[in-house]
Amino acid sequence: MEYRLLGRSGLKISTLTMGTMTIGGGGKFAQVGNVGLDEARRYVDMCLDAGVNLIDTADIYSTGGSEEIIGDILGGKRKNGVLVATKARFNMGPGPNDGGLSRHHLIAACEASLRRLKTDVIDLYQVHEWDGQTPLEETMEALDTLVHHGKVRYIGCSNYSGWHIMKALGISALDRRHRFVSQQIHYTLEAREAEYELLPISIDQGLGVLVWSPLAGGLLSGKHRRNQTPDGTRQLAGWNEPPIRDEERLWKIVDMLVAIAGERGVSPAQVALAWLIDRKGVTSVIIGGRKEEQFRDNLAAAGLKLTDEERELLDAVSLPPVLYPYWHQLRSAKDRLGEADLSLLGPHV
Repeated sequence: MEYRLLGRSGLKISTLTMGTMTIGGGGKFAQVGNVGLDEARRYVDMCLDAGVNLIDTADIYSTGGSEEIIGDILGGKRKNGVLVATKARFNMGPGPNDGGLSRHHLIAACEASLRRLKTDVIDLYQVHEWDGQTPLEETMEALDTLVHHGKVRYIGCSNYSGWHIMKALGISALDRRHRFVSQQIHYTLEAREAEYELLPISIDQGLGVLVWSPLAGGLLSGKHRRNQTPDGTRQLAGWNEPPIRDEERLWKIVDMLVAIAGERGVSPAQVALAWLIDRKGVTSVIIGGRKEEQFRDNLAAAGLKLTDEERELLDAVSLPPVLYPYWHQLRSAKDRLGEADLSLLGPHV
């Protein structure tokens, strides 16, 4: 397992992170998995044995159930260098202040997560999504307070747009507060929009990048083929994330993953994950699942290196349907990133 610095921080995390959205199974997340304590314990042990040192969860996963199970499992293992990341933003109750990124909710949510996780400190605390109603100055001040009080070590964001991130970093600099060290994004062979702004911003501003749902909800795992959706999958259960806007392009990507995997004697999922791990700007890829074989297969991707030819083949079938949208700014983008980093703008540039 390789370890990389998380943004400008001195914290080193594994190139694979354990995701826990399938753990607990309460509320909306019953659709994506209902992994219980005993199963989750096996999966955590598998990941730790493979060298994974970061476990990512969120308070909204099973309405706190995922955090509770992770807290029960880790217990004394926290002293072995296991890092825990969690998130807050979504409604955790019926009250008007039970969600959002206000000072009131963030501090209360953090304290609740600490109790569920059975720990004194959260290693990476992430705002789960943009809150357009709360002044960003208030959100960043609350996060800064949590760091100064020793409840949180590092802070990050998730699902922010480029301007959201830059505004937050600007406020942190202006007020001399702790800044985001990372962002968590959706980025796959099928969804490469992050190459337009989010990845260049991360490199320019020194942010680590954690990738969620790297197999597009299982669509890039190889078990989904044209006119074939296995029973028991997320899509069959009505889970519609991520949205697929060009189904023919999706199946071309899947066909190429299957072909390369067959030549290498590995799974299509491992090929898709290996492609992501080696993308410039990516720090760690979050893997998850409902079955032991899914974790075992995904963990093997940490040791898979694709050839230049294989990457070119994957690039050829995964070109975004829309070219770089800001064509009139292309020259300045090249000047800023340098000719060697043009891959961040997509292989079509």
